[in-house]
Amino acid sequence: MSPPSSDSAARGAPAPAELLRAVARHETLDKAAESLGISVARLRVGLATLADTLESGQPRTKTPPAPEPELPWHRRAAPAGPTPVSSPLPAAAGQVARMRLECDGAARGNPGPAGAGAVLRRPDGTVVERLGRWLGVQTNNVAEYEGLLLGMRRALELGARELEVRADSLLVVSQMRGEWKVKHPGLRPLFDAARALVRRFDRVDFAHVPRERNADADEMSNRAIDERM
Repeated sequence: MSPPSSDSAARGAPAPAELLRAVARHETLDKAAESLGISVARLRVGLATLADTLESGQPRTKTPPAPEPELPWHRRAAPAGPTPVSSPLPAAAGQVARMRLECDGAARGNPGPAGAGAVLRRPDGTVVERLGRWLGVQTNNVAEYEGLLLGMRRALELGARELEVRADSLLVVSQMRGEWKVKHPGLRPLFDAARALVRRFDRVDFAHVPRERNADADEMSNRAIDERM
C-alpha cells in the first residue's frame, strides 16, 4: 500500500461518510485506506468510533460520567425483577429505603371483573413505580387487599424498609390497624398475608384517605380490568 498522501495529512481525519464510501467502493480495507490516504489502523479506529456514535448517539469516551449524588436513605442496587405491569423509573434510580404506597382495588359488580392497583412513591412524592394486576372475578374488598399486597411486595423487592400506606378502603385500613376484626372468612388469608409482609418492614403506617386523593391507584386498578394486566 502506498504511504498516506501529504494532502490527506493536511486536511485531517476523513469525514465519517467518506470512510463509509471508501469501504463500500473497495474490496479490502487496505485499498479503502489507500484511497483515503490513511493507514489501515487509522481507518479501523475511524470505523469503530463511527459505530459507537451510531449505536449510542455519543462518541465513546475514556472517562465515564461521574455518578449522581445519593440521598442519605438511597441505596443503589441491581434492578428488581419484572412485575405484573409497571411504569418504573430508570434502573439507575436504585433502591429507596422509605416509600409511600397508594393502593386500591376495583370490582365491577361486586363480585365482578376486578383489578388491583398500586403506586409507589418516594417521600417527596416522585413516582417510583405504578402497578396493576388483573384478578378475574372478585369482590371489591378482595381487590382492595390485593392492591395492598401488590404494593407491599414490590416495595420490599425495591429495598424499602419503611412504608407509609394510603388507601381509601376504611375496612382495609381499620383491619390492618387492629381496630376492626376480620369477620369474613374470604378476607382472612389476605389479611394474614398482609400482616406477614408488615413484619418484614422496620415500620409501616396506615392512613385512610378520601377516594379523590387516591386517584392514581384507582386508575391502575381500573386499567388492570380494562387491559387484563
